Amino acid sequence: MAIDKLLKDDATEEKGERARMASFVGAMAIAELVKTTLGPKGMDKILQSTGRGHSVTVTNDGATILKSLHIDNPAAKVLVGILSVVVTVDGAAWLHGIDISKVQDDEVGDGTTSVVVLAGELLREAEKLVAAKIHPMTIISGYRMAAECARDALLQKVMDNKEDAEKFKSDLMKIAMTTLSSKILSQDKEHFAKLAVDAVMRLKGSTNLEAIQIIKKPGGSLKDSFLDEGFILDKKIGIGQPKRIENAKILVANTAMDTDKVKIYGARVRVDSMSRVAEIEGAEKEKMREKVQKIIGHGINCFVNRQLIYNFPEELFADAGVLAIEHADFDGIERLALVTGGEIASTFDNPESVKLGHCKLIEEIMIGEDKLIHFSGVEMGQACTIVLRGASFHVLDEAERSLHDALCVLSQTVNDSRVLLGGGWPEMVMAKDVDELARRTPGKKSHAIDAFSRALISIPTTIADNAGLDSAELIAKLRAEHHKEGSHAGIDVISGSVGDMAELGISEAFKVKQAVLLSATEAAEMILRVDEIITCAPRKREDRM
Repeated sequence: MAIDKLLKDDATEEKGERARMASFVGAMAIAELVKTTLGPKGMDKILQSTGRGHSVTVTNDGATILKSLHIDNPAAKVLVGILSVVVTVDGAAWLHGIDISKVQDDEVGDGTTSVVVLAGELLREAEKLVAAKIHPMTIISGYRMAAECARDALLQKVMDNKEDAEKFKSDLMKIAMTTLSSKILSQDKEHFAKLAVDAVMRLKGSTNLEAIQIIKKPGGSLKDSFLDEGFILDKKIGIGQPKRIENAKILVANTAMDTDKVKIYGARVRVDSMSRVAEIEGAEKEKMREKVQKIIGHGINCFVNRQLIYNFPEELFADAGVLAIEHADFDGIERLALVTGGEIASTFDNPESVKLGHCKLIEEIMIGEDKLIHFSGVEMGQACTIVLRGASFHVLDEAERSLHDALCVLSQTVNDSRVLLGGGWPEMVMAKDVDELARRTPGKKSHAIDAFSRALISIPTTIADNAGLDSAELIAKLRAEHHKEGSHAGIDVISGSVGDMAELGISEAFKVKQAVLLSATEAAEMILRVDEIITCAPRKREDRM
């Protein structure tokens, strides 16, 4: 007995060839979208939100572009997602965290565009193989062999200078400059590479980028940006408060310090005369005085609160010689507590259980036209602040994204110090070995391995195309160069020819390249396995009338 209908009315399903085509088309469209941003001569995109204010973002950061897209195609969602969930920042995964550009951004910070482009090319090649009647499982098996071979090829070529501090620092500088050369900071990449390397070296091997704070201040040029030891809080010191405190004991709190006045709104009090209201206010004031006394009783000389501090408690703090800072945003107090070694308190009855923060000096400084509070000699010695200057908020936002990528890559490289040359050199090395594997492999798998090699070459091809160069001629020259033993040839987009990457100082972290290779292969594999797409019927609103 046949079942006529299994799914609800509005549910749709696509099977077999149609489902596979829908998957391929969606994923390749995403790759085409970010392709033009790849490499030192990549173009920028303007992203305009439809929300209130229609905010505009100008960026060429692959992860930012893909995160801002509202995608309807399910395969494209998978591709956008494997890019970014694992270690550091933006951990919001879509399909159970299998979303590739997000994984790449959090795992290693850089290479997000490369992952999408490589995955898109792998699927483009797979589409041709499927059309030639090669089964998706055969293609996947070939891709896996090719990915393993490509990784081994890289492992044979890595350089590791961890033992030699000078060479290792020079490697870090080269990696930072290579990462920044495709961003807005490329004009001043030496200056920013030095900032990023100095900040990461202070972390002494930790990958916790929370200790590095980035403050954006419009005005001046990008070259005016600087690295400052310690912590800078974007607040002003109140009137009548001490402007400089040495050997500070800091209490970081999140508590209401605005209850000494009866609020006109939100309070209902029935009284028979105005003198009663004055009594209530007097009682509230007394309560606040007690609270302030308890706080001062912790033996502190600096009080930082996340919430407002009204005039009365501020006056009491000033009389006691305590610097009171109000409205330090949540990010500010979290980071301040971390770097000064304190904890955020909200009750003050047991001073012995509250952990205070410590620093050698608190003073007011000027950056541009703004006053800020500077904490130096903090307990967490590796803490530092990078102050970015620039012409507009758009420039500053893009500069922060670029610097974040560089900091992520560097902090990962300090732990895994293996380094490769850049500029399309690793892809050519991998493609050469994968080609040889294809020739040795019998059966249909060899077609898939050969396709993998062609997909790898698409990265240097795209770098050359984006720089307005003749990619066909350059790739042919590169391939010939790589058949010589020990070649360092890659694409030099500045001179528009094949150059020696070792001489040009273009380096990349092995961890980034490995993550690009494996994430792209896994994403392509996942989409290749699809043979049916089922879209659920939308939930209908119940008619309650």
